[in-house]
Amino acid sequence: MLKLRAFLHPYKIPMVVALLLMLAELTVELLQPLLMAKIIDDGILKEDYSVVTFWGAVMLALSFLAFASGIINSFYAAHVSQGFGFDIRKQLFGKVQSFTFEKLSKFPASSLITRMTNDITQLQNTLFMGLRIMLRAPLLIIGSVIMSFFVNAALATVFAFVIPFVIILLIWIMRKGSGLFKKVQAKLDAVNDVLRENLMGMRLIKAYVRRGHEIERFTKATDSLRNSTTKALRMIEMAMPILLLIMNIGIIYILWNGQVQVASGNVQVGEVVAIVNYGLRTTAALSMFSFIVMFLSRSRASASRVMEVLEIDEAEEKSVGKQVLLQDGSIYFNNVSFVYPGTSERVLKDISFHVKAGDTVAVMGGTGSGKSSLFQLIPRLYEVDSGKILIDDVPVRSMNIECLRNQIGLVPQEAVLFSGSVKDNIAWGKEHASYEEIIEAAKAAQIHETIIKLPNQYETKIGQKGVNLSGGQKQRLSVARAFVRRPKILLLDDSTSALDVKTEKKLLNALKNYTCTTLLITQKISTAQEADYTLLLDEGKIVAYGHHHELLETSPLYQKIYRSQMMEEVPDVKASN
Repeated sequence: MLKLRAFLHPYKIPMVVALLLMLAELTVELLQPLLMAKIIDDGILKEDYSVVTFWGAVMLALSFLAFASGIINSFYAAHVSQGFGFDIRKQLFGKVQSFTFEKLSKFPASSLITRMTNDITQLQNTLFMGLRIMLRAPLLIIGSVIMSFFVNAALATVFAFVIPFVIILLIWIMRKGSGLFKKVQAKLDAVNDVLRENLMGMRLIKAYVRRGHEIERFTKATDSLRNSTTKALRMIEMAMPILLLIMNIGIIYILWNGQVQVASGNVQVGEVVAIVNYGLRTTAALSMFSFIVMFLSRSRASASRVMEVLEIDEAEEKSVGKQVLLQDGSIYFNNVSFVYPGTSERVLKDISFHVKAGDTVAVMGGTGSGKSSLFQLIPRLYEVDSGKILIDDVPVRSMNIECLRNQIGLVPQEAVLFSGSVKDNIAWGKEHASYEEIIEAAKAAQIHETIIKLPNQYETKIGQKGVNLSGGQKQRLSVARAFVRRPKILLLDDSTSALDVKTEKKLLNALKNYTCTTLLITQKISTAQEADYTLLLDEGKIVAYGHHHELLETSPLYQKIYRSQMMEEVPDVKASN
């Protein structure tokens, strides 16, 4: 929690007000046993009921003051804790957005979700409890002990032996509990991970009748969470009986010693009542400590997890570099090699090729040949390990990342749609796109005719991840989102795989109306035929690059792909020419 104190700076004044109100409430609570002693000794025992009436009225007025202080304190405590949580969550989300893919891969999606929700909620609750009662409990203990010594030092001496032992026990339990609750949060990550995978793959689970398997997976994850939580809570709750036992022994000793002192005339009855009252308040405060220690242990673990993200080294994507407006979008790879972070095997090996401005290049190759990896290097989602990539003869490493990406349209292999309307999803590619631009992009992506048949046309709401659309419809919407940007470079990562040949051909013809350099990953020979050039990858290396007819003549691998798809022998290109 201490590492997160910078987030409390904007709330200094509300925190001070909340603490002052809490101190006012505490002061009233500490004064009441003294007033009770006065009423007993000076009023009841001396039968002076005017003293009883006066100090009784004072106690009542102070009670109303404590009530008002508590209500207002709760308001300020809630204001500070909610604002604190909002600020951390906002910065944490911004931090994650700035991560490179290398940094993002260190944290599973389920873990980041837990950190931004459950962990921050734990911190919020701890801060609220801290301003409301958490600080009040130790101060009440300290105040009660001090006031007991003012009343009668001889009777209060027992606290000097009991309290230090209790504090040492609590510190030990809190340290032990922090480690246990860190494991609990990790187990919660695992539960969220299983739940997220299950919801995302629900159609596949039903299709493969894997319901029982998934229930078993979820049961195993939740059972592990239950066991870890039980172990942590058992550790914390163990403190309560021990604390009560120690304090009750202390109070019994005060009562026994008090009656001896009253009988000998050394102590007044009111003093014994006051010290017992302070002992009971201390016991009540200590009984809250199991609850407080649990909060502190959980928040300590949560703070550690939040700080792991906030303190990650500064290898973030920074918007520095030259603001370069691409003129034509020519691309040049010069001896580019690439290794994914945390691995040793190169997925791209000495890649060199040139794409002229406005050309369309089909990228083909088997699974794991490096096609998607090559695409990710152009907008600098990953950085090359060696060699360089130039766009318009300018090294991409020297370009401002945001400026570069704003001029690139990327359609990923898996069509990703967001909650909202059809129009919102297309306009996501260009924030202030006009309605006419959205329709134009949809027509080019061959999705306009489908959209106008929807219940609310472009205002039709899309379910989460486009659950109410087919694979081909999702792909075409993703393409429309890239088209609306009017990019200088368009990257289509197997984005027409779900389209029939006729629709795909129309889309590729519409693409010719856009003045952009296009790279498209495909497995279809029919698509490669429509492209200006085809780049053939195998095990991270370029094995062929040229026109369709050139590759039919010179590339054995391309010929093999052709035969497997066209179900015919490779034509004699020379003879046909």
